[in-house]
Amino acid sequence: MNAPASRAAPAATRPSRGLYAPGRLDTTAAWLLALLWILPLLFAVWTAFHPPEYAARFDWRAPLTLQNFRDAWQAAPFARYFLNTTLLVIMVLAVQLVLSTLAAYAFARFAFPGRDLAFALVLVQLTVMPDLLLVENYQTITRLGLVDSIFAIGLPYFASALAIFLLRQTFMGVPKELVDAARVEGASALQILLRIYVPLARPIYVAFGLVSVSYHWNNFLWPLIVTNSVQSRTLTVGLQVFSSVEQGVDWAIISAATLMTSAPLLLGFLLFQRQFVQSFMRAGIK
Repeated sequence: MNAPASRAAPAATRPSRGLYAPGRLDTTAAWLLALLWILPLLFAVWTAFHPPEYAARFDWRAPLTLQNFRDAWQAAPFARYFLNTTLLVIMVLAVQLVLSTLAAYAFARFAFPGRDLAFALVLVQLTVMPDLLLVENYQTITRLGLVDSIFAIGLPYFASALAIFLLRQTFMGVPKELVDAARVEGASALQILLRIYVPLARPIYVAFGLVSVSYHWNNFLWPLIVTNSVQSRTLTVGLQVFSSVEQGVDWAIISAATLMTSAPLLLGFLLFQRQFVQSFMRAGIK
């Protein structure tokens, strides 16, 4: 009789559990990337909360202080920068959501000549880097007389191809029975949009809102080009001017100012990271 087959898998076919196993390798790479990302942040936190003489050496006996934040706040008009940036992200997001909702609704539910060509042009816009349009956008803003204003910073971003694409795909998945039932009840096209399509696309709005706010809060090049005065500068431009001209190389105060400008986004992510991830998963953004 043949010997019973061993239930243990041969050594050659057992999954590898060494350092270079696929799962272990991915985890190791993720930890390395996280370490590379967090080291500069830890250095900025240490430098911002300690006196300038401790910026270049890590002494655990160093006293903690908030003086760097007070000095940074008083050395530049950060209150104005925060106000300008907040107004900018709210204005851009509000206009983007309104225009993108109407455009996506038209592309998804209305048949009109040139619809497919127009939507193809929207998709082409996704492949165009915004930096390639800096010269043309600046010339347009100059002809309109809008240079050095918050409106000028946001105007080129009012129409979002990404939002139109995501909302259009979501609207096309809405069951037709819901729309037909609403029409039987006498609902207009605008009422159908507001009462059926918009509520069902709420995860898309949340996911895109996160992307839009993060991008325009951190945007630097276009605000730098189109603004000239404190009255219209955003946080990123104000921080650059502050660190290079007004404050020189005082790393303690520069680190404190950097943390102040990035704190709203960092705190928002830490407090609502679960909602962030869920919104992106429901929206299908990878």
